[in-house]
Formats: sequence, structure tokens, C-alpha cells
Amino acid sequence: MAERKATRNGRIAMLGAGLAWSTAGLGQHALDATPATDVAGRALFAFLTLLVIVLLTEGPKALSSLRSLGFDGIVLALCLAISSGTFMLALNYTTVANVLFFMAAAPFLAAVLGRVILSDRISRRTGAAMGIAAAGVAIMVVGSLDAGVLTVFLPILMTATFAVVIVITRYRREVSMMPATCLSQGLIVVVVGPFASFGSATASDWRIFVVLGVLQMGFGLTLLTIGARALPPAEVALLAMIEVVLGPLWVWLAYAEQPATATLVGGTVVSVAVIVQATAREDSGQIEPERAVPAASPD
Repeated sequence: MAERKATRNGRIAMLGAGLAWSTAGLGQHALDATPATDVAGRALFAFLTLLVIVLLTEGPKALSSLRSLGFDGIVLALCLAISSGTFMLALNYTTVANVLFFMAAAPFLAAVLGRVILSDRISRRTGAAMGIAAAGVAIMVVGSLDAGVLTVFLPILMTATFAVVIVITRYRREVSMMPATCLSQGLIVVVVGPFASFGSATASDWRIFVVLGVLQMGFGLTLLTIGARALPPAEVALLAMIEVVLGPLWVWLAYAEQPATATLVGGTVVSVAVIVQATAREDSGQIEPERAVPAASPD
């Protein structure tokens, strides 16, 4: 019962994370700042939000919790910084729909990494859902790769590093990854901040930075750390694909950035895949019982 409850809560958390992340395009379209300022501004308030959450949940053990993550925590922080940073940057060079199309490849990368590194099995239902999602992605990407190198490179880098984050969070599920998640946003501020032009940001830009940092990124990443500890990597990424469907929809409704017919059809197919996985029995995607949970790294 405890496993089933954890699985159910993990699925709810990942659907919530995908919903939060889907609002990024809405905020980015309303920003007038430079791309570097967009990335650093959102990361600044995400860092502050996550820092408060870490201090509330970890208390005086926050620093020791970060140290206990060792090499895994460093890799997660770096990959999450790259993934979230390139996501916001990519939105400045191509449409929301195009960026999210590539994110839809995350379940396949996470499934492969999860199988190789964690020996997580892929249930028949999850495999079927991935097949449905693959069909939806194939429909959506038709005609979307002719807009330049950055429109392809940035989303691919974003997706690959996101898949690594999912797998590490699952691998070290005996500890909270919140400190490393918080560190990832701090790294973005430190690396991208010197190239930002905060002085040129308008009052409206700052309000959007706050909303994106607190709700879209801070809230979304918090739910990710909850969901990724309870579910196999393939399922985590698959449920997060609700972002792929909702993101272009919000921008279409708000800014008339109308997706092509192929996008709408493919998005519908992806939605079916998410529903198939989200309604699975709570124990259908669990890891094989013979695999033990890895012990915490002594460093």
C-alpha cells in the first residue's frame, strides 16, 4: 500500500511539474530583456525560492545534505543548470512548440539510461505509451527542423541533460535532491549573470522573472524532485510530456502563435500517451524487486 501511494503521489507530482513548466512560453513572449537576462532573471528567483524550501525542509542540515550527495549531486546540479538554462535560451530562437517537440524525446533517453544504469524494467503499458508518444512526436516534428542550428542544438542539449537529471534523482532516491536542485539555479546566475543586462529590464520584465522563477521553475523543480524519486525514469519523463501539449496551447491562446495542423494532431496523440501512463495501476511501473536501493555515497 505504501508503494502504491508513493507511486500515485509521484504521478500527481510529475503532472503538476509539467503543468508548471508549460507556462514558460507565456512568460518568455512577454519579456523585452535580452536572452541572457531572461535566463539569469528567472534563475535568480528560482534559486531564492528553492533556497527557502531547502532551509525549511532541511534546516541546519542543508549544507551537510548537499555534501552527502557527492559526485552525483554535482552532476545533477550541472545537468539541471544546462537543461533549464538552454530551455529558456532556446525560446528566444524558435517557437515554443519547436522547443517542446524535442523535450518529447526525454522519455526515450530516460528509459535507455534507466535500463542501463538502474536496471529499471519498462512495463508493457509504459512501452505502449512510449510508442504512442513516439508517433505523436513524429507527427509534430514534420517540417520543424528548417529554422537553423540553434533551434536544433539547444533543445537537444536541453533534453539530454534533463534525462540525466531524472535518472540521477531516481538512482539516489534515498536522499533529497533539493539542495542540488537549488545549486543548479545558483550556477546559472553565476555563469550567465555577467552577460545579463539587468539594468535594461523593465518593471514588467522583473514581475515576469518573479513569476517564472517562483512558480514555473521553483514550484516545477520541487515537484520534479518528489516525482522522480518515486517513479522509473521513463515514466517520469513521459508524464512530464503534458508540458509538450499544454505549452504551445497556452501560447496559441494568448499570443495567436498558432501551431501547424501537424502540431495539433501530434499533440493530441501525445496527450493519449500521457493519459495511458497516468491511469496505469500504481504498481505497474515499479522496478524489479531484486534490485536493491543503492546505499548513500559516503562522500
